[in-house]
Amino acid sequence: MMAITIVFLGKLADHAGEPSREVPAPLDWAQLLASLEPDLAQAVTADTVRIAVNGTLLADKTALDAKDGAEIALLPPVSGG
Repeated sequence: MMAITIVFLGKLADHAGEPSREVPAPLDWAQLLASLEPDLAQAVTADTVRIAVNGTLLADKTALDAKDGAEIALLPPVSGG
């Protein structure tokens, strides 16, 4: 099976109930949101959540275009001081 790994970091992992999951490849922004539970998808659409594909941050997460074997990291805002 062609697959992409989605990695949930910080509070998003708590929201997802798991640190990562595999979904079918390829994957764009709409497909990513459709693969998530509604409340998790809503959390990911927040302006403060960033997306990295294979370690590279996307300037525009709606431009997501992940291929087989890619790792997508969902990065929540970091709090602290």
